[in-house]
Amino acid sequence: MGLIFFIVGLKHSSEWLFNGSRSSKTFKPKKNIPEGSHQYELLKHAEATLGSGNLRMAVMLPDGEDLNEWVAVNTVDFFNQINMLYGTITDFCTEESCPLMSAGPKYEYHWADGTNIKKPIKCSAPKYIDYLMTWVQDQLDDETLFPSKIGVPFPKNFMSVAKTILKRLFRVYAHIYHQHFDSVIQLQEEAHLNTSFKHFIFFVQEFNLIDRKELAPLQELIEKLTSKDR
Repeated sequence: MGLIFFIVGLKHSSEWLFNGSRSSKTFKPKKNIPEGSHQYELLKHAEATLGSGNLRMAVMLPDGEDLNEWVAVNTVDFFNQINMLYGTITDFCTEESCPLMSAGPKYEYHWADGTNIKKPIKCSAPKYIDYLMTWVQDQLDDETLFPSKIGVPFPKNFMSVAKTILKRLFRVYAHIYHQHFDSVIQLQEEAHLNTSFKHFIFFVQEFNLIDRKELAPLQELIEKLTSKDR
């Protein structure tokens, strides 16, 4: 069966993006931004602008804000969104159903983090995504990379790290769309998935955070989702 994508409206997008899907199951523990912090205020700003339904405007850097901080807040938010989305389909993504981490027949991903696993290894999708989400979690929890306290500067390599995180998070979207979209429809989560992915794509496009070639597995969907908003 060919890949079928349902492109849906954004009527309930912001409500879901921040309150979570109907399922409270997450793959990894949610990463919380400390209440009362400046980053928490930025998240609230993003929440409010998403409510307008205009995702192109919602992803833009707010006036007077620091780009690193805006990217950091949104990266945490995308981690939480993908964490929830993947959490809804873990029963369908198993060693047996997904012995390789793939996004359709042309794209296969091998895992390496440069520290614990230096040489890329071939592994099942659930194992790969477990490695990936654990690695992302470790980066987000590292105060030297993602400082949460006011006045603590971001490191010089922050944007490079953020780009790697977002590039890898994209692969989870790609795997879900290519290998598990039937399950997503069965769970009636396609509106949530499409809205989350559209938000993600608008954000990475706005700040050129992922190379076009990395987006190739979902290029057709990206064009459909973004064509009306150019």
